[in-house]
Amino acid sequence: MQKTPADRILMLLKMRGEITAALVATELLITKEGARKHLLNLANQGLIESYARSEGIGRPSTYYCLSALGLSKFPDSHADITVQLLQSIKQLLGENALDLLITDRESKVYQRYKNALSGIETLENKLDIMATKRTEEGYMAEWKKEGESYLFIENHCPICAAATECQGFCRSELHNFQQLIGPSYMIDRIEYIIEDAARCTYRITERK
Repeated sequence: MQKTPADRILMLLKMRGEITAALVATELLITKEGARKHLLNLANQGLIESYARSEGIGRPSTYYCLSALGLSKFPDSHADITVQLLQSIKQLLGENALDLLITDRESKVYQRYKNALSGIETLENKLDIMATKRTEEGYMAEWKKEGESYLFIENHCPICAAATECQGFCRSELHNFQQLIGPSYMIDRIEYIIEDAARCTYRITERK
């Protein structure tokens, strides 16, 4: 199904965190005036918020970001039932059973990604494949180079409710990333959705 301009703008906001009308115009191949109209409609629906930012000489620039209502358009997968199941496991079977469940999931996820990365040697090629697979799973992943480091960015977390209830899921994913990238690199999580960041971001740095 073809996405409407409003859908594309909301997706762009989710991916970028904040945008201007000029960026919307460039990405959607429309005029700035057309971009402003779409943004105004979204603001009137309560899906986005705007604020001014001074950037030196001249008038402040207007930036837009998702509101709480806009963020709700990117829901956690089966959030309520997942949290209820995790709580039941802890209550009925104990923390150890939950740890075993997370470890089992970690092993299966690792094997799936390891197979996908088989024969891939360069870090950038690995990141390409990992970003594609994570996006297919709902994480809206991308990567970019920043100086001598790389940033692996997940703009959405489809298991956020589960991860908030039990942060063992996040620890297992960070461990998997380190194993998949290999011992030549160090990975640090520098932004964390469940600590109120807009995304999860991992810095990947070559060990000296």
